[in-house]
Amino acid sequence: MTATDRSIELIQTAAQAAADKLAHDIIAYDVSDVLSITDAFLLASAPNDRQVKSIVDEIEERLQKELGLKPVRREGDREARWVLLDYVDIVVHVQHSEERVFYAMERLWKDCPELDLPADAKATRGKAQEHAKLQAAQDAAEPDGDWS
Repeated sequence: MTATDRSIELIQTAAQAAADKLAHDIIAYDVSDVLSITDAFLLASAPNDRQVKSIVDEIEERLQKELGLKPVRREGDREARWVLLDYVDIVVHVQHSEERVFYAMERLWKDCPELDLPADAKATRGKAQEHAKLQAAQDAAEPDGDWS
């Protein structure tokens, strides 16, 4: 079994919304052969809690506005470290970059086929690593606060 055309449409709309809000490392998997509860997973990340929330809000708004869908479940809002949007046909995971590395969901689903995404979403691959290097360079360049 493969993801339905409807699921693919949802994934592409959600991926574009995430890319528009500057999500990092957007990827989608067709999990329909290994899970009976959903067709596809979309994974995206962001370097801070505020951006995670912004990405989630944009995905939810875009799917509502363009496709008339609301999630049946939304979890993780309070901490905004890992927010899950369940649309039955697809499940969207937006994680803080630290959680993305720690939980490494790509390892769990690596045997599932990747779904094609819009060019803007594909262009986000490797952005988390770039951001981490830039942040490390900025942290190293800042004075350590020693005033002696």
